[in-house]
Amino acid sequence: MIDYENLRKANEPFFDEYRRSFSRLLDSGWFILGNAVKKFETEFAAYNGNKECIGVANGLDALILCLRALKFEKGSEVIVPSNTYIATILSILQCDLVPVLVEPDIATYNIDPSRIAAAITPRTKAVMVVHLYGKACAMDPIMEIVRTHGLALIEDCAQSHGARYKGRMTGTFGYGAFSFYPTKNLGCLGDGGAVTTDDAEFARAIRMLRNYGSEKKYYNEVVGYNSRLDEVQAGFLSVKLGHLDAITEHKRALAALYQEGLKEDFIKPQFHPDHFDVFHIYNIRHPRRDALKEYLLTNGIRTEVHYPVPPHKQRAMDGVLVRGEFPISEEIHATTLSLPISYCHMESDVRQVIEVMNRF
Repeated sequence: MIDYENLRKANEPFFDEYRRSFSRLLDSGWFILGNAVKKFETEFAAYNGNKECIGVANGLDALILCLRALKFEKGSEVIVPSNTYIATILSILQCDLVPVLVEPDIATYNIDPSRIAAAITPRTKAVMVVHLYGKACAMDPIMEIVRTHGLALIEDCAQSHGARYKGRMTGTFGYGAFSFYPTKNLGCLGDGGAVTTDDAEFARAIRMLRNYGSEKKYYNEVVGYNSRLDEVQAGFLSVKLGHLDAITEHKRALAALYQEGLKEDFIKPQFHPDHFDVFHIYNIRHPRRDALKEYLLTNGIRTEVHYPVPPHKQRAMDGVLVRGEFPISEEIHATTLSLPISYCHMESDVRQVIEVMNRF
């Protein structure tokens, strides 16, 4: 059986380093916002090309705290792709703001820049882009739009650690919100997240918000939260960050095998020289997706669907989202299938997947 993901195997090469990291933490006796968090924040900011990194509890909180720090008036609108994972939209709703869904580009699955301007109203305050599956959005036209209209830019980088657009890292164009959920290319062994920025005052606001609104213990300046990156997870992330480039290159090599080997019956991701893709997910599309998924499982290959239900059709969004027609998003959600592409997979695994799929 070829698993879609096996987190034990994917992390096994780092076990000895994890154990040493955990031992140092135990010996330190400091378990909240200590040296491990500071070390990782410094390292990840440097890796990503940001001046500031603030560790938080998870990726959803990273998005929420960005919106809270921007202090938008209740009911303000935030433009967001219609095919994103639900967390992106939840962050907007949790801040009493209005998500305005914009369709993606069918070729990249990222928000279509040509559709953004038409969605802007006098109540629009921000664009929240999502670098889906590990491919950066087309940032040049998006940056032009936000500059022209005076909008804030928030980047959902939950799947794009190390991804680049024209040589520039995601999370450096606007306010970056990262998730370190265990399946991510840079994943910890639990929940974790971070905000990246070059704005010192914005970073100060996030640091206060994550820690009860406090910069100095027992003195609270704003109404805050408890959303702190854990010391244990920060130590593990520092270990894994040292291997992130190797993880990325491994996944890119597996993706290249899929691109070359899969027959043209499958709609494969598009490669473009402006984009350095990191393939958190390698997805194909096929009109008989469900039959293909069952066929692969029968042949010992596990796959996933990211994601089976578009946000506007989720039950939780009944009476919450402004209903509209999103045929491109629905087409993607109905046909997409994610293939095995973990750090634990070998080239032989991918060649077997290709061989089986090409018989479908």
